Amino acid sequence: MKPGGFWLHLTLLGAYLPAVLGWTDQGTSRDLGTGAAEVHAEETRSFEVTRREGLSGRGGLPASCGKTFCSRGSRCMLSRETGEPECRCLDQCKPSYMPVCGSDGKFYENHCELHRAACLLKKKIVIVHSKDCFLKGDFCTVADYARLKNVLLALQTRLRPLQEENSRQDPASQKRLLVESLFKDLDVDGDSRLSGSELAQHTMKEQMKEQDPAADFLGCSPGSLLRFDDYDKDGSLTLREFYTAFQVVQLSLSPEERVSVTTVTVGLSTVLTCAVRGDLRPPIVWKRNGLTLNFLDLEDINDFGEDDSLYITKVTTIHMGNYTCHASGHEELFQTHVLQVNVPPVIRVYPESQAQEPGVVASLRCHAEGIPTPRISWLKNGLDVSTQMSKQLSLLANGSELHIGSVRYEDTGAYTCIAKNEVGVDEDISSLFIEDSARKTLANILWREEGLSVGNMFYVFSDDGIIVIHPSDCEIQRHLKPTEKIFMSYEEICPQGEDDATQPCQWASAVNVRNRYIYVAQPALNRVLVVDVQAQKVLQSIGVDPLPTKLSYDKSHDQVWVLNWGDMHKTQPSLQVITEASAGQGQHLIRTPFAGVEDFFIPPTNLIINHIRFGFLFNMRDPAVHKVDLETLQLLKTVSLQSHGCVPRAMAHTHLGGYFFIQCQQNSSAPAAPQLLLDSVTDSVVGPNGAVTGTPHVSPDGRFLVSAAADSPRLHVQEITARGEIQTLYDLRLDQGVADLAFQRSFTRGDQYYVYAALETAADLLFLELSTGKTGMLKNLKEPPAGRARPGGAPRRIVRDSGLFGQYLLTPARESLFLINGRQNALRCEVSGIKRGTTVVWVGEV
Repeated sequence: MKPGGFWLHLTLLGAYLPAVLGWTDQGTSRDLGTGAAEVHAEETRSFEVTRREGLSGRGGLPASCGKTFCSRGSRCMLSRETGEPECRCLDQCKPSYMPVCGSDGKFYENHCELHRAACLLKKKIVIVHSKDCFLKGDFCTVADYARLKNVLLALQTRLRPLQEENSRQDPASQKRLLVESLFKDLDVDGDSRLSGSELAQHTMKEQMKEQDPAADFLGCSPGSLLRFDDYDKDGSLTLREFYTAFQVVQLSLSPEERVSVTTVTVGLSTVLTCAVRGDLRPPIVWKRNGLTLNFLDLEDINDFGEDDSLYITKVTTIHMGNYTCHASGHEELFQTHVLQVNVPPVIRVYPESQAQEPGVVASLRCHAEGIPTPRISWLKNGLDVSTQMSKQLSLLANGSELHIGSVRYEDTGAYTCIAKNEVGVDEDISSLFIEDSARKTLANILWREEGLSVGNMFYVFSDDGIIVIHPSDCEIQRHLKPTEKIFMSYEEICPQGEDDATQPCQWASAVNVRNRYIYVAQPALNRVLVVDVQAQKVLQSIGVDPLPTKLSYDKSHDQVWVLNWGDMHKTQPSLQVITEASAGQGQHLIRTPFAGVEDFFIPPTNLIINHIRFGFLFNMRDPAVHKVDLETLQLLKTVSLQSHGCVPRAMAHTHLGGYFFIQCQQNSSAPAAPQLLLDSVTDSVVGPNGAVTGTPHVSPDGRFLVSAAADSPRLHVQEITARGEIQTLYDLRLDQGVADLAFQRSFTRGDQYYVYAALETAADLLFLELSTGKTGMLKNLKEPPAGRARPGGAPRRIVRDSGLFGQYLLTPARESLFLINGRQNALRCEVSGIKRGTTVVWVGEV
C-alpha cells in the first residue's frame, strides 16, 4: 500500500469517525501509511496510440528523463560525464514537520527525510507505526494519551459550548474552534504559548473524572501534551503544535489554482500535483469521472508519489479529461486538473499513384488527424504549391484536396502533403503521371495492370450470388453466380437444394480484411467463404459452428471473430476466431472458451488508434459486459450494469476521453433507457449519457456521436471535444425511426463529416451536415428489401459508405441498388436486377 494508504482506507471506510462532535484522535503520529508493497497491476488501459517523441519530458525535466522514474528519496538527473539519466539522492526535502518513525529506530521529521536517508544509506527503511522511537520508557501510552485528548475536548464542549452560528459549520471547523477555545483557556499568561507550568496548573481534574470515570487510571495528564507534541523541544506548545496534537486540519487552495490545465504529448508521461495545502493535510484522494483512483491497480496510473501526486505513464488520448483531488475527508475543497493530450499529425493520401490523360480532371486528397487540428500544405517536386494557385490549380476543403481542373504534361510529379501542428509533422506523397493513352509507360502498367483497377468497388452479396460494382461507372464489373465453384474445394458458391431446385443464396455478415480478402458468412451452410479481391474469385470455405450470424475483423491481431447462434433460438451460441486472416490460406479456426455470448464488440482502429488490445462480450439477458484480451482470448473482468438496470444491446467507442457508449435493451413496458458511459481507463460505469437513447454510432475520427433507433423518431448528435468532454450539438425530431446510417467525409471542410441515414419504413435517405445540423432528403429510392429476416437482426435497409476517401454510398431496394454521390448529395444511379443485396462490403484502393 502506498504512503498514506492506511489513513485513506480508514477514512473511506468510516474509521475516521468523530468520537466527540464528530472527531477521534489517532494519536500524534503524522504517518498512518503502511509502507510500499509491490503489487502486480492488472492491465486495464484499452488502447495503444501512435506515439512519437515530444520536445520535452514531464514536469520540466530534460527529455531523456521524461520516461525515467526514480525511487522515493531520489530524483532523475543527467550525468555530467555521460549525459545519460541517472537517479540521485535528494539534496534536501521541503520543510514540513510531520514526524514518522523509521524501522531503523530513528525519528524523522517527515516522509521525505526518511526516504532520503534510505537513499543515502542505500538500505531499506520503512515507516513503523509506533511512537516508541520518541516515547521509550514513558508510562503514558499512545492509547491513554488519545483518551486524554478526547476527554479534554468533551469537557471543553460542555464548559464552552459553541455559539449557534458556529454550530452550523462543518465538523472540521467546529473542532478547530473548540481546540482554539481550549488553548486560550490553558494559556493563562496570554503569551500564545503553553508552558509546562500552565499545563500542570490545569484545574479540571474532577471534571475530567466525571467525564471519564477511568481518568485516574490514564497514566497521562495535560502535561503529557509537552512530552508528545512539543516537536521543537522548546518546553512550550504553540497554537500550531496544539493543532497538531488534536489533529486539526487546516487546508487552503488559492482561487487561481482551483483549475489547472496540463498539456502532454501522447506517449510521454506526466505528473499532476495537488495544490491543496495545509498543516496535517490528510492523504490526497484523486478521482476521475467521480471514481476514486487511489485503490485501483491501474497499468498507467500506478504511483501517487511523495506528495500524493498523480503519475500517468505513457499518456494516450483515453487519459484526457478532468481529474479532481482533495484531502481525504475534505471533499468540499478540491482542485480540478484538466489533462489535454496533444497528438502529432498522422496522414493518408489518395491516390498514392495515378495516371491520367491530358485534359482530364485530377484530384489528390490528403486526410490528417492530430490534436490540435493539423494545418495542411502541399509541395510539388519540393516547391510550395500555394504560390502556383490558378483557375486550373486550387485547394479545397481547408487544403485537404488539391484540385487540377485540366491536367497537362507538366503536371506530372510527386505531390507531397505535409501536415503540421504544435507537436509534430507528418508527410506523404501522391504521384501523378500525365501520359497519352497510346503510350504504355511504366506508370500506366503499374496502375492499370498490377491490381489498382480491381479496387474501389462495392461487393454486394445477393440472392443471385456476388455482384461487384464500380460506383463511378455504375456498372457491374463481375458477377459470381451461385453455381460458380470455390477454387480450393470445387463446391458451389450457393449449392442447390436436395431436390436440385434453385434456391436463393443466404448471407449474414461480411468483413473486409486489409483490402485483400472478404470473409462472408453463409448461415444455412455453416461456413464462411473467403473471397480473393485480386482474383475476384471465391478462394475457399471454412466450416464453422451452426448458424454463423456476425463477423468482425480484429485488424490488430489479424483475426476474424465469428459469432454462431447454434440454432434460430440461440440455444447453443458459440464464438470462434479465424487467425492469420490476411494470409488467405493456412488459417486456423479457434474455439474460444466463452459460453452464452449473444453479441460482442471490438473497437475499430483509425489513423491515431492503430492497435486494439481489448474487446467486450455480452449476453442480452445479463446486465453486464465482459472484457476480454483479444490476443490471449482470456476473460479479464466483468463490469456490472446491474445498478443501472441495463442489459446491453450495442456498444460504440471513442478514443477521445476513452468512452464506451452502451445502448441498453428497451423494456416493452417502459420508455427507452438512456445510454451508459463506460470509462476505459478505470473500466467503470460513469453514469448515463444524459437522456440520450438509441444505437450509438461514432465517426471514424472519434469526434462525433450520432444516436438513433428504428423505433424512435429522435436523432441525437453529440461532439467529443479535444478535452474529452461530451457536448450535445442538437437533437433532431424525425417523422420516423432510423434503420441504419453511415458517415461521409465533408468535401468542403477537411475535419467535418456528413451522415446519411436510411429511414425505417420510408423509401427516403436522410442527409445531415453534422457541423451545422442542416438536413436534406433524397426521395423515392424505392421500397427497402422485404421477405425473410436475416439472422443477426440486420436493419431493413442498410447504408454503406466507401471509406476514408470515397464519395459514394450504397443502399439497397427490393430488387435494385441505389448509388449516392456524397460530393454532390445526389442520386448517382440505380443498378437493377439485384434482389435482396443486403450484405455489402467496400474494398478500397488495392
